[in-house]
Amino acid sequence: MTGEEAGPALGRTTYVLIDGENIDATLGTSILQRRPLPEERPRWDRVLKYAHEEWEQPVTALFFLAASNRDLPMPFVQALTAMGYRPVPLSGEPGEKVVDIAIQRTLSALVDRPADVMLLSHDGDFLPQLEALVTDAHDVALIGFKEFRNAGFAALEDKGLEFHDLELDIGAFNSPLPRLRVIPIEEFDPEQFL
Repeated sequence: MTGEEAGPALGRTTYVLIDGENIDATLGTSILQRRPLPEERPRWDRVLKYAHEEWEQPVTALFFLAASNRDLPMPFVQALTAMGYRPVPLSGEPGEKVVDIAIQRTLSALVDRPADVMLLSHDGDFLPQLEALVTDAHDVALIGFKEFRNAGFAALEDKGLEFHDLELDIGAFNSPLPRLRVIPIEEFDPEQFL
């Protein structure tokens, strides 16, 4: 973090932007190969706690939801609100990627603010906006599953984009996920395979 040496940055905010559809689709399609059960979904409160502890500044968390047919999963929205998230329900024309559009606009709006950003997504549609944010003026992190992120994010890591694993770094799941990933030898634990 840029301001780490001097302690928490005064007047700065960490914005946590969640592409819920992308995280849910990756978890279901690529990892579990089925629709996740409620107990298999990320514990969103842990994401907020991690963001606050990692960059030691206030957190504003936005959870983007597609509500194209005007239906909202009210129990989920109420739970998000109770945890401190601000749900952002969106609608648009059929086929319009309303969540992506809203996140792109939000990332662009943050370029001129004293803000840092944690984006939860694997989607390459956000590369231009993240590239504009990865400067000395902003700390920027991508959160998700490294093996499923868009390959374009690797080039941004060389420029300062951080990567945090939703399962391994944040501990957002109650049980280990059945992921096939390359394991650095210093992290290898044979007990996980026996």
